[in-house]
Amino acid sequence: MEESKYKNGSNRPPRGPMGRGPRIVEKPKDFKRSMVALIRYSKKFIAPVVIAVFLSCVSSILAIIGPDKLKDLTNQILEGITTSINIEAIKDIGILLTILYVLSFIFNYLQAFIMTTITNKLTYKLRFSISTKINKLPLSYFDKHEIGDTLSRVTNDVDTIGHTLHNSVSGLVSSLTMFVGTIIMMFITNWQMSVTAILASLIGFSLSSVILKKSQKYFVRQQEELGKINGHIEEIYSGHNVVKVYNGTREAKEIFNEINEKLYHSVRKSQFLSGLMQPIMGFIGNFGYVAVCIVGSILANNGTILFGDIVAFMIYIRLFTNPLSQIAQNLTGLQSTAAASERVFEFLGEKEMSDEKDKTKVLDKEDVKGNIEFKNVRFGYNKDRVIIKDFNCVAQAGQKIAIVGPTGAGKTTMVNLLMKFYEIDSGDIVIDGVSTKDLTRENVHDLFVMVLQDTWLFNGTVRENIVYNKEGVSDEEIIKACKTVGVDHYIRSLPQGYDTILGDIEGISAGQKQLITIARAMIENAPFLILDEATSSVDTRTEELVQVAMDKLTQGKTSFIIAHRLSTIKNADLILVMNEGNIVEQGNHDELIEKKGFYADLYNSQFEKTLV
Repeated sequence: MEESKYKNGSNRPPRGPMGRGPRIVEKPKDFKRSMVALIRYSKKFIAPVVIAVFLSCVSSILAIIGPDKLKDLTNQILEGITTSINIEAIKDIGILLTILYVLSFIFNYLQAFIMTTITNKLTYKLRFSISTKINKLPLSYFDKHEIGDTLSRVTNDVDTIGHTLHNSVSGLVSSLTMFVGTIIMMFITNWQMSVTAILASLIGFSLSSVILKKSQKYFVRQQEELGKINGHIEEIYSGHNVVKVYNGTREAKEIFNEINEKLYHSVRKSQFLSGLMQPIMGFIGNFGYVAVCIVGSILANNGTILFGDIVAFMIYIRLFTNPLSQIAQNLTGLQSTAAASERVFEFLGEKEMSDEKDKTKVLDKEDVKGNIEFKNVRFGYNKDRVIIKDFNCVAQAGQKIAIVGPTGAGKTTMVNLLMKFYEIDSGDIVIDGVSTKDLTRENVHDLFVMVLQDTWLFNGTVRENIVYNKEGVSDEEIIKACKTVGVDHYIRSLPQGYDTILGDIEGISAGQKQLITIARAMIENAPFLILDEATSSVDTRTEELVQVAMDKLTQGKTSFIIAHRLSTIKNADLILVMNEGNIVEQGNHDELIEKKGFYADLYNSQFEKTLV
């Protein structure tokens, strides 16, 4: 028997939510393409970047001229020791040096200010683009990708781009300018000592090239493993209770340690190799000092050069070796930028939901009657696995439609299609005679209000959660909705009542959270209502109160109720019994019980379990 490749004991990869394929963390592929993409994305910032680069070049050139003037200053002093020192000449050189270094500082400060502003605007634009992109991606993307990995691209990868780009672009140009300019000035001063300095530094440069090549793959792994560990932490934290209940702490810790170990090694190796640059270049710089001093003393003894030339060369050695080290560090930074850019632009390049600019039909929720028809709907989350097969159904205005069936029958999938969260493969869904294919997703969403099994409350006040994304709601409407649901008394018992921040509440139950979301649904005046196991988190007594509230909520609305507790949908106008993506029975509760078919078996099995 073939050995299992995965921890779930099978040769199939772990599935995502609702069995829609494995979660994927893609690997970076092409550095050059990602950097080109970053440049294209940043084209509106090219002009200020060019200005910053120019200022950086000017600053470096002014710094390079300095040693040549120091040489003249040293020679003036040495000549004056035997005769008399020319104070005026020394003062002129000193003033000139001061002007050069002050201007160099000003230009360097200006380029740093410009680059800081640009990188901040670029990271802002990237985060905005990612946020906009998230709203344009289909749900199928999130079914196959780690949420934590997506968050890592918004935070870690964008921060990496901003930080390394700020330090690398102007720094690389400045270092190259300093490097080339110093070589030119050294050869102008004396070619023998120039050759000596260059030969000594070439050793360090060759070592740097080898180290850069070795460290490149570890920077790629670092960004990849960082995304994985964020994804794992997000999943374990969101399912913390489940992990505890099933004693999965040890396994979760093992998986975390495994990913963390890989991240540790990739970071350690990348930082170790890049960290070698500074000591190596420091050694090469000191070695260059020694070589230049030896050769310079020989040339000075022969009368070929003056002592001021040796002083200038001592400074040139520092100006020559430092750029080599900085170039290596900046190239390392660009490696991180490339790895992070590829992940960001890979996300921005994901296939979006279809464009709906050509859809001009609009249904005003104030004018909608509430009729819905499913016509031969066929759908599968992937082409090889069809879930909904030739689904037909008619919901009349104001009807309460219950959708029941075993797990995996396609109940929630039908709601997802109705809400246009997914596009159907074939067939049609019609609202008041208008195909949803001719309506925008935003228009369709505006016609529905949903209460889901999983509650979602954000970190704001109770009032803000109830009136979420709806303007002009009075306090009277909020209180009335909460009283109808039966949560008003609980809210008033909180420290600040309706102004209590939910994040500060300790011990709020799942049922109380659900009641707040139901109150939110009552505030939203939409013609269609979807209840997906909305009472599953409340106790029996609270369920009775909620059922009364639901009856009031569904008045005048076409309602779709997904329920596993069949006792909660006995008063539904129409019950659709689904199995394997099709309607196998339909009718009201009494009619279906009399048929003694699939629904009756489901209902009686629950009744028997209740008796037991």
